[in-house]
Amino acid sequence: MTENRRYYYLKVKENFYDSEAMKILENMQDGMIFSNLLMKMYLMSLKNNGILMLTDRKPHTPQTIATCTRHQTGTVERAIQIFMELGFVEMLNDGALYMSDIQLLIGQSSTEGERKKRERMRLQEKNLLPPPVDICPPISEVDKSPSILEIELEKDTEIEKEIVPFTFYGRYQNVCLSPTDLDELKTELPDTWEHYINRLSEYMASTGKNYDNHAATIRRWAANDTEKTNTVQGVTALSCKEGTSL
Repeated sequence: MTENRRYYYLKVKENFYDSEAMKILENMQDGMIFSNLLMKMYLMSLKNNGILMLTDRKPHTPQTIATCTRHQTGTVERAIQIFMELGFVEMLNDGALYMSDIQLLIGQSSTEGERKKRERMRLQEKNLLPPPVDICPPISEVDKSPSILEIELEKDTEIEKEIVPFTFYGRYQNVCLSPTDLDELKTELPDTWEHYINRLSEYMASTGKNYDNHAATIRRWAANDTEKTNTVQGVTALSCKEGTSL
């Protein structure tokens, strides 16, 4: 009976806005708007255990979320992309959006972790989430077996290392680059790095496409352009040489 309970309120801890992910979010351009939208999406998802559903069979879309939250559709689309990168939102296999930490914001604090684990297992059983991946290497018989606490501490440390500050660039503020990414692009493409950032920004905004690594995409585009230029120059040089011989 408890498993089927629907919640209609959130219990937000006093340090909710002090997490690294929330600090990064609110320090972005329009970050306070995104923060407001995130809280509204949490509230919208309560009646479906964290899944944003418009009806029993139809998931919310950026357009319907924009209507319900009184935000612009473009703002919602950009925010969802950022929420997914920061781990606030996941895309289920059926296309619905799932608020990843919803189980930490309802009920008693002593049951938060276990309830979140059960909910993820339930979604995996329904093939809405991919199965968990075992990232721990096998331990040989001669190795000293680490305790569960040591393994958990190692996992927490890895997660903390993965969280790095990043900023959104481009005309539409949708090109995600870390400080290292930006410095390397400036060094590798001293005259054209801004051009490629804006080019990628406009392309993603106009087509709705996205890429896992924006810095890598820019490098690939620049390399393709260089290759095309070299090919054209080679053909031109060859044509001139042939003309001269004639």
